[in-house]
Amino acid sequence: MAIKGIDHLVVRVKDLDVAIESYKNLGMELSRTMETDGIGKQAIFTLPDGTFVELVAPTDPNSPVGKAIESRGEGVHTVAFAVDDLESVVGTMKDGGARVIQSDNMPGQAFVHPKSSHGVLLQMSQKKS
Repeated sequence: MAIKGIDHLVVRVKDLDVAIESYKNLGMELSRTMETDGIGKQAIFTLPDGTFVELVAPTDPNSPVGKAIESRGEGVHTVAFAVDDLESVVGTMKDGGARVIQSDNMPGQAFVHPKSSHGVLLQMSQKKS
């Protein structure tokens, strides 16, 4: 099992346009924007090493991101790690008592519930080779 590094960070924001301008003012370059059902509006800032920062603003206040903004405000929502063996990583995390969430709709991905990781959603991501 190995966590190889950070894949990306997700920051929840109330207003995507305002947040995009803030990140541009920090010297970051916007790579793309999109909207995904169940997640919301997203903006991706790719970094030179291939990692990226994703800003996400909910389109539905009852979505997980909308509820997180309501209860905890803006801030870090997800830290996504690149892993080399998802099954092994998940096994180790479960053995350590973590609440792990997986879905057949998201192959190669697993999430550690924020209650198991001090308030931050952790994502494990194994890229196809």
